[in-house]
Amino acid sequence: MGAPIIMLRESNAEVVLLGQLRHPHLVKLIGYCCEDEHRLLVYEFMARGSLEKHLYKRYTASLSWSTRLKIAIGAAKGLAFLHDAAKPIIYRDFKTSNILLDSDYLAKLSDFGLAKDGPDGDETHVSTRVMGTQGYAAPEYIMTGHLTTKSDVYSFGVVLLELLTGRKVVDKNRPTREQSLVEWARPYFLHDSPRRLDRAIDRNLDGQYSALAAQKAAAMAYRCLSVSPKSRPQMSAVLEALEPLLAMEDGVVEPFVYTAPQENK
Repeated sequence: MGAPIIMLRESNAEVVLLGQLRHPHLVKLIGYCCEDEHRLLVYEFMARGSLEKHLYKRYTASLSWSTRLKIAIGAAKGLAFLHDAAKPIIYRDFKTSNILLDSDYLAKLSDFGLAKDGPDGDETHVSTRVMGTQGYAAPEYIMTGHLTTKSDVYSFGVVLLELLTGRKVVDKNRPTREQSLVEWARPYFLHDSPRRLDRAIDRNLDGQYSALAAQKAAAMAYRCLSVSPKSRPQMSAVLEALEPLLAMEDGVVEPFVYTAPQENK
């Protein structure tokens, strides 16, 4: 009987949160209804579904470099808004399946059932039961149950890695040393070497990306994934670092399009 109670709490929390907050990068709650133990939440329609689907479904066209950056920036804006609210909100379940995309690839955060209010006054953290998805949770949260906005920053770093590498956060089909994305990627992102980093970048991009922007994005992912929460940046700083990357085009080769000359009439 425990599961329905947990689901009820999560749906109630989501209704309260989305009923209070409005932001271009948070999914809109259109309405909800309840009957006995059944709960139904109705959201705005997000035409392109989840980021997870676009990264990992075999028959889905690969996302371009600029689209990946746009999605990362949009998701960062959503998290920064939650963290910078008058009473900070910790999302607690930031992952690719909870990032939804509209027809223009505008990213919006969804599923706020695990969201928690941030610490009050002089408190440094919120103590709570460890919940979330394997691979995305910050190490200090897993070990102690201590939750802060920096826990979300860690999860953002994981998603940024997924966007850069095209690899799942946990993939049991890979060799043992490559199953954890974070552990596999650290050596590539640790060194300031474009050639080394290039070996980790998603092959589906086919070289169509800015090498300098990729370096800067990788450096930011590495900072977000710091073992020490205090060493991780605030989401506002992450956003400030990522937004200028959209304008960087060094190394991007535009596809050649042949236009047949028109005959003179």
